[in-house]
Amino acid sequence: MAHIVGVDTGGTYTDLVALDARQGKLVYSKTLTNSADLADSALECISGAGIEPADIDLVRHGTTHVINMFVQRAGAPTALITTRGFRDLLEITRGNRPLAFQLHFRKQPPLVASDLRFEVSERIDAKGAVVQPLVLSELAPIADRLRKLDIRALAISFLNAYLNPRHEEMARDWLRQNLPGVYVSTGTDLSREWFEYERTSTAVANAYVGPKMQRYIQGFSDGLSGAGCSGGIHMMASNGGVLSVAQAKAEPIALVESGPIGGCIGAGAFAEALGLERIVAFDMGGTTAKCALIEKARFEVQPTYYIGGYVRGFPVRTAVLEISEVGAGGGSIASVSGQKRLLVGPQSAGSEPGPAAFGRGGSEPTVTDANLLLGRIGSDTFLGGAMRLDRAAARRAVYERVAKPLGYSGSELDIATVADGILGLAAMTMSTGIKEVTIERGRDPRDFALFAFGGGGPLQAAKLARELHIPLVVVPSRPGNFSAMGMLLAAARIDHNRTFFRALGDPAIAESDAVFGDMEQAACDVLKKEFGAGQVLFERHLEMRYTGQKHPVRLPFDGRLDAAGLRTAFDDFYRQQYGHANPQNAVELVGLRVTCTALTEPPDIHGLGTIEPVESTTGPRTRPVYFGELGAYVATPIHRRDELAPGFSGAGPAIIEEYGSTTVIGPDDHFAIGELSEIRIHCAATGR
Repeated sequence: MAHIVGVDTGGTYTDLVALDARQGKLVYSKTLTNSADLADSALECISGAGIEPADIDLVRHGTTHVINMFVQRAGAPTALITTRGFRDLLEITRGNRPLAFQLHFRKQPPLVASDLRFEVSERIDAKGAVVQPLVLSELAPIADRLRKLDIRALAISFLNAYLNPRHEEMARDWLRQNLPGVYVSTGTDLSREWFEYERTSTAVANAYVGPKMQRYIQGFSDGLSGAGCSGGIHMMASNGGVLSVAQAKAEPIALVESGPIGGCIGAGAFAEALGLERIVAFDMGGTTAKCALIEKARFEVQPTYYIGGYVRGFPVRTAVLEISEVGAGGGSIASVSGQKRLLVGPQSAGSEPGPAAFGRGGSEPTVTDANLLLGRIGSDTFLGGAMRLDRAAARRAVYERVAKPLGYSGSELDIATVADGILGLAAMTMSTGIKEVTIERGRDPRDFALFAFGGGGPLQAAKLARELHIPLVVVPSRPGNFSAMGMLLAAARIDHNRTFFRALGDPAIAESDAVFGDMEQAACDVLKKEFGAGQVLFERHLEMRYTGQKHPVRLPFDGRLDAAGLRTAFDDFYRQQYGHANPQNAVELVGLRVTCTALTEPPDIHGLGTIEPVESTTGPRTRPVYFGELGAYVATPIHRRDELAPGFSGAGPAIIEEYGSTTVIGPDDHFAIGELSEIRIHCAATGR
C-alpha cells in the first residue's frame, strides 16, 4: 500500500492521519508528544495507525517547535553583523510605545545581546548604489571573536541591502567558508523589502532557530528513514503551503506557525464542500486555542507576524496565515491569585506531566480535569479507551488548588460549580480570539458559522457560539486529528514580496509587470526544482497608499486595469475598509506581492470527511453531566459518533464521543449529522 501521511506535533499531542492513495482508506492515531524526541512521537503514531514505514510515499509534517523556541527563549546564542551605526536597531525598534500610560512597560529583550552585535564599514545608498565598499578583512576579527565564544548562529543585515544584496552575499559567503558549522542567515535571503528593522529582526529570528531546526528536521528525516520509510518529506509552512526539507532548513522562520495551519486549510476545503461561505475556524488543542477567518474558502495571509504579540513582541517578515492565538487549551492550568481571583492559563501542563487526571505526576487542575469532573468527557472512553482518566485525582486537584482557596466546600455541587467556572473563564479567553478576527476587523460573528476542531474545540464550541450569538456550529469528522488531515490538502506555495516605490501611473504599472514576471519566474523555478511542479497558479497583489501615509493596503491585481481604473479600485477598497476615502489625495505604489502555488490534484474531500457508520448494538447510554445554565447534573445521552449516520438528528443535552475528541450539545441546542458526517449544532438563543 502507498500512504500519504500528515503528522501534526503539538505541545501536548502528536496527531496522525494517513490516506491509502490506492484504496482511498483513511486511518488515524494520536499519542502524547515526547518532547525529548519529537520524531519518536511521529513513529509511535505511525505504529499506532498500523502502517509500515516502508509503505509511506509522502509525509507532511507540521510542528510547534519553532514558536515554542521563541516563547521559551530556547534558540541558539546568536550574533548580528550590521552596517556601522546600526548595531542598536534591535533595541530602538520602531521607537513607539504601544502602552503609552503603563509606567513600567517593557518590551521583550532582543534575541541578540549588545556584546554580540558587530558593525562593519559598508554603505549602499537609497537607490542601491555602493557608497562605501565592504572590506572583507573587517570580518576576520569578528569571526575570531565568534569562534572564542562558540557562537553557532549568525545574522547579517545591512542598510539598503534590499535594493542591492551584494554586500550581504559577500559577507555570507566569506563567513560560511571561515566559520564552518555556524548557521548564517541574511536579511535579503528572507525579505527584499525596505523595512530595515523588520528585515534585521527576521534575519536574527531565522538564525536564532536555525541550528536547532536543522537538527530537528534532519533528525525527523533520519528517524523515518531509519525505520524504513523512503518516501519524501514536506514541512508545513505558515503561509498555508508546504516546503521541501532543504527550504525548511534554509528558512525555518517560515515554520513559525506550522502546527495550526493545516487545520485552517482543511476548514476552508470542508466549508467550500459544504456550501458555507463564511466560517470562523476554531482550533482548541492542549496548550492554546487558535481562530482564523475564512470567507469563500479563502484565508488572509499577513506579511508581518509579531512573535510574542504586537505590544511586547518583535516582527518577522514572513507570510503567515492570519490567525489569533490565545493561551487557553485542555492543559491550561487553573489557579487562584493572591487577591483570590480565579485564573486559567496561559501556563499549560502540556504532556509532561499533563493534567492531574492523566496520572503522569501532574497535580495542577486543568481545563481537561474540569471537563472530566463535569461528566463532559468520560474517564473510560478518552482516546477510544486507550488512556483511562483518574477522576479522583482531578477532583483532588480542583478542590485543593482552586475550590478550597476560594472558600468552597468539598461537596459535589460546589466542586461542579468551581469546575464550571474554570470552563467559563477559559471560554471568555477564547471568545477574545474570535472577536479579534471578527468584530475587530469589521465583521459580525453572527454572520458566520463556527467550525470547531482540535481535541478540545467541540467541547467548548457550542458554549462559545451561544455567548457570541453564532447560530451554527460545525464539527468535522475526526476533529482531534483535523490539523493533520488538513496537511494532506496543502499544495506547495511560495510568497515573494518586493519593495516597489512609485507614484501611481501607467508607466509604473508597466514597470511593475516586468518585476512581477521576474518574481514569478524565480518562484516557479523553485517549485519545479523542489517539487517537480508542472502547472503553477500566480496571484498578484499591489500594496498602495495615499501619499503621506505610513501603512498601505493590499489590492488584488490581475493586470487588466490602467492607472485610472486602479485608482478607482483603490478608493473603493479603502472606503470599504475604513468607511471613507480621499479621491483628491495622490496615490503611490509601495510594494509588489506574488503568490505562486503548484497545481496538484488534492485528495477527495468526501473520502477524507465521511465516516462509514456502524450499527449500534446497545443504543446510547447515559451519564450525569453538569450544565452551568441548569445548575445541576442531568442524565445525558452519550452517543458514539461512528454510530450516527448522515440524516440523524437529536436535541440537547447530548454528548457525542469519538476517538480524539468529544462534542457537547447544550440543553436547548439541536443537532444533525450532515452529508460529510459533520455534526451541525443549531444553537439556542442566538437571535440578534
